[in-house]
Amino acid sequence: MKTRTGLAFLAPALVLFGVFVLYPMLTAFSYAFFEWQGTSRQGFAGLSNFSALVNRAPFKTDLPKALLHNILFFVGTMLVQNTIGLTVATLLHRRARTRRMLQTLYAMPFLVSPIVIGYLWTLLLSPTFGPVNQLLTKIGLEQFALPWLGDPKTALWVVILVSVWQWVGFPVLLYGAALGGVPEELTEAARVDGASHGQVFRRITFPLLIPAIGTVSVLTFIFAMEAFALPFAFGGSTGNPAGSTDFVSLLFYRSAFDSGAVDAIGTSSALATVLFLIIFGGAMAATKVLRRHERAMAS
Repeated sequence: MKTRTGLAFLAPALVLFGVFVLYPMLTAFSYAFFEWQGTSRQGFAGLSNFSALVNRAPFKTDLPKALLHNILFFVGTMLVQNTIGLTVATLLHRRARTRRMLQTLYAMPFLVSPIVIGYLWTLLLSPTFGPVNQLLTKIGLEQFALPWLGDPKTALWVVILVSVWQWVGFPVLLYGAALGGVPEELTEAARVDGASHGQVFRRITFPLLIPAIGTVSVLTFIFAMEAFALPFAFGGSTGNPAGSTDFVSLLFYRSAFDSGAVDAIGTSSALATVLFLIIFGGAMAATKVLRRHERAMAS
């Protein structure tokens, strides 16, 4: 009886997952192995669509560059966002009165669509009327009043920093919950023994946060590799300026909807399959390594 009741509650979610996630994923995977003439499927193509990603323009030049941008986006987001998130969560953990209010304020930006966030920061960073450059000029830092989104040297880092600004509340919440699970008797015993706050954090608190850090790292990797909305809002489908904000998801969008190629369905499906394998393989490998560290700590 309990099993039937549980399945009854799970059924709507399973149906939605099957219709909107599993079926499109399997369909795209199958499309990658056929030849296409527009929307008409032809014969079996084997791995020719995957070979086109390596040997045919624009994939052989755009794909490595876009993948590098995804990796840089992940590394930058991981280092900056999670460092700030852990620092803020640690500081808020000591402020019992205002902790909930501040956590809510930090979490508010990631409740807004990344498209909206991207267009908002495009206005703020405008070199002609944006308040950021105007403020820098008024306080005597006009040398830093740059065309942030118009310079290939700075555009990708703007995407990273805006993403950090939007999503920093997520690690703040997770790390805050993990800090709440650290036994107080351990930290109090360490302080009685003369340990400083830094020593307590390094030797006791931080090791106990490894599971939460692993979870945030894996989720950050998945988010970074499939990022689309924010770079699209900043640089459009071509990753302007000069492709400096091009991501694999934008390349997929161009190949599927903007290229006009007769075999667009096959090559774009192959690209989507490759991206899925990268995300799935990377997430599984990271999870395996983290689980190994957790078992080593437990023993």
